[in-house]
Amino acid sequence: MSHRGTLTAVITTVLGATLGGLLVWRVYRTKRKRLPPVQEAGDLLRAPCPVEKDSAAEEHQTDQPTHPLPEEEFQAAECPTTQQQQQQPPPAPVPSSEELLAVTPVTVSSEEEWQRLWPLMQKELSVFPVLGLDCEWVSVKGRASAVSLLQMATYSGLCVLVRLLAFRSAQQPFPLSLMEVLRDPHVLKVGVGCYEDGKRLTRDYGLSLTCTVDLRYLALRQRQAVVNNGLSLKSLAEDLLNVSLDKSLELRCSDWEADQLTLKQMNYAARDAQVSIALFLHLLGLDAPGGGGGSYSELAARCQGLVDAPFRSRGDGEDRPPDGERRRRTRKPAAFESPESGDQQVPDPRKHKRKPLGVGYSARKSPLYDNCFLHAPDGQPLCTCDKKKAKWYLDKGIGVLQSEDPFVVRLLFEPSGRPDSQQDYYLTAKENLCVVCGKADSYIRKNIVPHEYRRHFPTEMKDHNSHDILLLCTSCHAASNVHDGFLKQRLAEEFAAPQGCEEGVRPLEDSDRRRVRSAARALLTAGEALPELRRDELQALIRSFLGEERELTEASLQQAAALETRIFNEAYVPHGLKVVRTCAEQGLRGLMDLERRWRQHFLTAMRPRHLPPLWSPDHNHSKFLRKYGEDLPIKLN
Repeated sequence: MSHRGTLTAVITTVLGATLGGLLVWRVYRTKRKRLPPVQEAGDLLRAPCPVEKDSAAEEHQTDQPTHPLPEEEFQAAECPTTQQQQQQPPPAPVPSSEELLAVTPVTVSSEEEWQRLWPLMQKELSVFPVLGLDCEWVSVKGRASAVSLLQMATYSGLCVLVRLLAFRSAQQPFPLSLMEVLRDPHVLKVGVGCYEDGKRLTRDYGLSLTCTVDLRYLALRQRQAVVNNGLSLKSLAEDLLNVSLDKSLELRCSDWEADQLTLKQMNYAARDAQVSIALFLHLLGLDAPGGGGGSYSELAARCQGLVDAPFRSRGDGEDRPPDGERRRRTRKPAAFESPESGDQQVPDPRKHKRKPLGVGYSARKSPLYDNCFLHAPDGQPLCTCDKKKAKWYLDKGIGVLQSEDPFVVRLLFEPSGRPDSQQDYYLTAKENLCVVCGKADSYIRKNIVPHEYRRHFPTEMKDHNSHDILLLCTSCHAASNVHDGFLKQRLAEEFAAPQGCEEGVRPLEDSDRRRVRSAARALLTAGEALPELRRDELQALIRSFLGEERELTEASLQQAAALETRIFNEAYVPHGLKVVRTCAEQGLRGLMDLERRWRQHFLTAMRPRHLPPLWSPDHNHSKFLRKYGEDLPIKLN
């Protein structure tokens, strides 16, 4: 072969390899563009396959893609569940405002009625995790009573009117699913003033309401929304939905605690909740075709910065609403503060500043449970304890370190008592989290049996009582205290033991001493300006009290004017002591019944989901009976 032929063959080979490599590279780039982007696992479960969606979009844009994949490569890149997704029904359409408001409300006054409705609500919340929410209550002489009615509406217009007063007794506590949906952080609760409604529910019933969004913020954020008449629910409904709400005084201030609500009351209450969710859907554009998905992540993203934010109106001390939005300027501040913004006029926050429940609680800065173990000299586990106590035994030379992780100290002396079995509450490791909701970043100790009762228990029942000290987050602790107040009131009625601050009830006001003090002050202040007859009467009153026959001196008047009018009430018995004393008349079993009642009350009222293992309402009771017997002489503290 000639030199020229060889050179031609080399050049041809190089060019062929280059073109082939270029073709392979372009095919690889095209395939990578068609591969689905990296997504979270939850998004892959909720969203259609990105490959199918992107391919369909490209085919819609042009009939001949620039770099089509071969048929077998496209099938390999296709989502394996495409056929299944094509068979799934499309998302439920959002009804119009007229259809939503036409749905008849349903009243709930018992757990059975709630349980019949809950599956349907649960199904609708799986489509749109949003509840329109509102509350009604009765005001007597300007003072608001406990919330009477809770209205909740789903996206379809299904509205449940919960008669809260019916669930206030221990015989009919709130259904667990109702409590959980209110505090569910993945279900939005929308309305006008819904954050404040949540504070009322916590204060009156210990119900925790989270994930609230005030519609007034959404209306201000949507610049295209035309709001001419203010930001009350009535004004927003008229401006945005062309819906008129009846806010007559007769309906707003009707008897919401009546045994039977009238049809007008039911429709009025339901429309507030239904309009709230209709406004939410409208403001986010979800009531229009192609308005977007209804997953919680999508809805929460559109409400970013507005979740659980109290609405700050003009004069509330806040210059800006959340998320840095500029406050709307208006010449009518009353539009923010009109009584129409809620069904009842609440006190002006500038005059009645009251912290919401849970605010101001001092959370622990260190864990309560270190889960260190103490062992007997023969190696038998005795109990768990904190590291400070475990190290105390080491520092005193009466224990030796047996293990670092877990931290185990073996005692060098025989302990005063050993657990009856290895299935003992004090041998179990415990987590540092709220036993009700599981929150782990802030918690404080909760005395299940309140201190005002426990302090009077006999020593035998006060030793080793860490079983009745649990961890609660600040909001659950506040809610639990509200429930405790209900039980204390029932105990006060049952045992004729009125509640009250000991310092406020123990001293009695002595009317005679108060009259003498007033007389002395009048003589010192007015003196000769008083009529002679009146002056003589006052002096005689003071001389009689002081036991002086002669003329009163300046020093005597000063003494009488400084009299303490309150005297010690020797017959006073604090509420807690009277309850414990009455229970102690039945011996050890009477006190155990009181202890069990408080423990069961906590389980019923708070429905804790993260209790330590082996926690029980009957903790140590059988042990007490075996150790001390039923005839133990009770010595109250």
